[in-house]
Parts: sequence; structure tokens; C-alpha cells
Amino acid sequence: MDNRPIGVFDSGLGGLTAVKELEAALPEESIVYFGDTGRVPYGTRSRETVRRYARQDMAFLLEHHVKAVLAACGTVSANAGDVGARLPVPYFDVVAPTAAAAAKATGNGKIGVIGTTASINSGAYVQALEAIDARLKVFASPCPLFVPLVENGFVQTGDQVARLVAERYLEPLGQAGIDTLILGCTHFPIIAGTIRLVLGEKVRLIDSGKEAALALANFLGEHEMLCQPGRPRRAEYYVSDSLENFGGAAAQFLGHEVEAARIDIESYVVSHNSDF
Repeated sequence: MDNRPIGVFDSGLGGLTAVKELEAALPEESIVYFGDTGRVPYGTRSRETVRRYARQDMAFLLEHHVKAVLAACGTVSANAGDVGARLPVPYFDVVAPTAAAAAKATGNGKIGVIGTTASINSGAYVQALEAIDARLKVFASPCPLFVPLVENGFVQTGDQVARLVAERYLEPLGQAGIDTLILGCTHFPIIAGTIRLVLGEKVRLIDSGKEAALALANFLGEHEMLCQPGRPRRAEYYVSDSLENFGGAAAQFLGHEVEAARIDIESYVVSHNSDF
């Protein structure tokens, strides 16, 4: 058994969708979450900047003595997997488990992938899917406005602003005949209703945060790293920007309000953890 908490991070609040899945799969596990709200979104940054941010986020979680780290961020997952692989604890991201779920789900072999610009430009999902089955046809499209829409509350199904943006991004994927769509950013499940309005109910949506959370949960169980049953659970939430309205915003992702503390993420420099 391992009573240390699970560490989860994202560029903002979207990673809370993965935390919600962890709470459902592992209700007794403690969690430390960091949302880099002061630097969101990561998807418009250079690869070098994303990797620097990822190192700082991971360094912060390691100081909380976590037993595993989940990068609940599609951009980090696509651009800094090698950084996570060098951590002294098990590392999980969203790409591999999500690609596997999509490959299993598709009926016609046509899979769409949406994510931030940096995530799509990395080609990580295309490479992962083609490695599973070279016959798959993958249609990848960046959706850079989805993250700010979610972070600013344009999340109601059918919201006029969100729907117009979704139509612009998603209609080419619908015309391509996809039957499965990877939500390659953990913010995107929050507007899944609007996405379904545009693409139709027949297109299956694959939630990257859910698939990553399930992969982590399975790993902990298989390696006897779950916490002691009946041990009091704790959940800690940290952000890098204002705490104003955090509880209400977080409730959109978790289904319940939580409190957070603000930290200076820039103080977690790479030199403190030079091995990764």
C-alpha cells in the first residue's frame, strides 16, 4: 500500500475533469491538484515554453511527495512526455490511453482529433494511432478558442458563441465521415454538449482525461500502490493566479465546490530538479 497522494496538473481548470474521474474510480485516494491559471492556455506557447512550464509543474507536485503524476493536459502530454518519463515516480499522460480507446471504439476507422494548436502540431495523437493500426485514417484539427471559452464560462450546451466556434472547427471533421472524436484537451468535455450538437449523436466522443485517469487507477491497483482502506482522504487544490470565483468555476468541472491556495509557480525552477 502507498498512502501518498496522487499529483495532477493542467494549464488551468480543465484537468479537474480528470480529477473527477479519479474521484469516481478511486474514492479513497488523496489528490494534489495544480492548475496553472496564471499562464493558461499552454496550447499557444512554443514547445520550449511548454516543456519549461511542465518541469515547474512537476517540481511543485514532487514537493508534495506524490506517488504518481498525471499530466491532465493534452499540450504537455504531446510535447513533454520524455520529461515526465524521467520523474522518480510513475508518470501518466493522456495520449497513449486515449489513442488506445479511440482505436478500439471506431467502427469505420476514421478518427478525428481536436486539441490545442501545440498539441495538434506535435502530431502525437496521429503517431500513437498509426502505431496501433496503420490502416486508421486520422483527421486532426486545432481548436485554440475552446480553452478560453471554457475558462470564461461559455459552457452551456448550445451557447451561441461556443456553437459558432464549434461549427467552424468541427464541420470539416463531420464531412470527413469520422465516427469517433478524441477530445484531446481536458477542457473539452465541458463543452461536449455543444460538440455533439455540431457532429451529431452518432459520433463517439473519447474523453482524454477519463482514459488517463482510468489508466492510472489500473496501474496503482496492479502494482499494489493504492492507499490503505479507510484512511481519511484529503484533496488539495493550487492555482497560480487569482482565487476569485475559483470555487464556482471548479464546480463546473468537479460537480462540487472546492477551495484552493495560490502559489508562485515561477519559484519552482528546473535547477531544483535537474534530473528531469
